[in-house]
Amino acid sequence: MELPIFPLNGAVLFPGTSLPLNIFEQRYLDMINYSLARERLIGMIQTNENGELYNIGCVGKIHSFNETNDGRYLISLQGINCFKIVNELEPSFAFRLVKVENIENYDDKNNFIENQKGNLLKKYNEYIKIKNINLNLQEIDEIEMAQLIKFIAMVSPFNNIDKQALLEAKSSIEFYNKLKSIIELEIAGNFQNNTIN
Repeated sequence: MELPIFPLNGAVLFPGTSLPLNIFEQRYLDMINYSLARERLIGMIQTNENGELYNIGCVGKIHSFNETNDGRYLISLQGINCFKIVNELEPSFAFRLVKVENIENYDDKNNFIENQKGNLLKKYNEYIKIKNINLNLQEIDEIEMAQLIKFIAMVSPFNNIDKQALLEAKSSIEFYNKLKSIIELEIAGNFQNNTIN
């Protein structure tokens, strides 16, 4: 499958989630037009510290679209599945096109992580206090765990490498364990900084 890609660090799309985007740069306006004329698919992907594309990103489908008076596009992408880059195609447009193969979404039958919701939210409550994030945990308590861990990954100011590690998780349990480790390391790092200061 050929896919136009939008390299954007920090804004990681996960399968089954939505990501709003404000598109204003001309090459990406062209990319949206290209996508709308076809299957409405865009590959969201990050780059590493050397500016090279990571191998794995997420296919997003444009499910809402508005054009503003000043020529910007306000779109919302629905995450479909992860993809792996096979190769980048010769440039024919201002934006980048890649050949990709889809990575099947994992379908976990294990209830292990559902039972960990209380523990996760307790740890996350510590984290959002440290980071001064204004988020009402009672409002997200009703979200089922498989979606909750993705929501937390998307809204939290984790570094790009951590977000990439979460995107590349091969099961909900692996995703949960990585997420919990990231949160615990951030809390421990803050505790150490406060102790030193």
